[in-house]
Amino acid sequence: MTIALFMLLMIGLIAIGLPIAFTLLVTSVAYFTVTPSLDIIVVQRMVTSMASFPLLAVPFFVLAGTIMVRGGIAERLIGFADVLVGHLRGGLAQVNVMNSVLIGGMSGSASADAAIDSKVLVPIMRRKGYSNGFASALTATSSVFSPLLPPSISLVIYGVMADVSIGDLFMSGIGVSAVMLVVMMLTVHVMSIRNGYEPSRKRATAGEIWAAFRASIFALLMPVLLLVGLRAGVFTPTELAAVAVIYSLFVAMVIYREIHWRDLLPIFREAALTTAMIMLIIAAAGAFGLVVSYEQIPRLLKSALDTAAISPTMFMVILSVALLIAGTVLESLSLMIILIPVLAPMGASLGIPAEQLGLLLVLIFTLGGITPPVGTITFTVCAITGCRLGEFTRAFLPFFAGMLLVVVAVILFPPLTTWLPAVLRH
Repeated sequence: MTIALFMLLMIGLIAIGLPIAFTLLVTSVAYFTVTPSLDIIVVQRMVTSMASFPLLAVPFFVLAGTIMVRGGIAERLIGFADVLVGHLRGGLAQVNVMNSVLIGGMSGSASADAAIDSKVLVPIMRRKGYSNGFASALTATSSVFSPLLPPSISLVIYGVMADVSIGDLFMSGIGVSAVMLVVMMLTVHVMSIRNGYEPSRKRATAGEIWAAFRASIFALLMPVLLLVGLRAGVFTPTELAAVAVIYSLFVAMVIYREIHWRDLLPIFREAALTTAMIMLIIAAAGAFGLVVSYEQIPRLLKSALDTAAISPTMFMVILSVALLIAGTVLESLSLMIILIPVLAPMGASLGIPAEQLGLLLVLIFTLGGITPPVGTITFTVCAITGCRLGEFTRAFLPFFAGMLLVVVAVILFPPLTTWLPAVLRH
């Protein structure tokens, strides 16, 4: 009964718009106020939840992504994506999808990817005859690649909180992203035929492809550096994140010369604010996790699952539906940090591979963030492009159907997330 009242308090605080970090903190403090035997360890739990060496990868990856985004990378990657897929039906839309794959391997953030494409590509698409709704919905949907590809901040946090190999999660994300790329490009092709969207250019010659590759090669090398360094055992994830910062600074300041010394302070400030927001949520979630542990919620849920005799597949289906709905209201990273300590043990008890559950959760949380009417990424894109919510929703439905196919593939085919890590591990 007590925990039910505090859950109602948390829901009420969320409903009035209190930031999720303060919602968790207020709920935890209120709980431990009436549980005096544990009140002295709330602050200690908040501190120890952040005292993790792998978690240091988060601020480094945030900083590396900020540098790459501001360092003239986007324009070069758009040019490279154009020579690769611009000749296909709906050329600029295909470029949007391919650019999200390339940007996703650098920013690690769906919001950053969505903001970049909304500012750079959507205006170009509109001038070429694409509807604002289609361009905006495509941009929001294609941002899902970023949390699935290295250096995904979401996968780093999941790996730390669920005690799963971050390198294996990165490899799993590549497999899921490959399937999603095919689904997205097919969806764009069908929608382009329906709406009469033509290719943006003729098929590029080998010389044009080589020239575009040379112009963007240093940007493209960053995800390669991440994967090779991690799988070869040269760096830990945290060390790799620090190397990514040094590499991105070198590329942006020395090779592309898009960032100067005077630009560093605003970049550091932006990265620090983003990191502070993430770490505050993690600290508050650490205190809330103590509430969850003290009330033995994971054990109670596991007992309920055993009693109901739910199969792993049915568990993932129910979980996907529930979290998709929740993700339309709450910011995906916040929701993930709250639920990982509960869901990871439940998945393990059902025999679900850690990589499969991790990729499913990250995918569902991010998909919830682009699902109208309240998705946070939806608001980001529509605020930049000026797209009306109704227009966005109509254009979004075909892409949403495609994303659901990817979710089904992740649930029904475990090798999609487990095969690549297993192969590279040996």
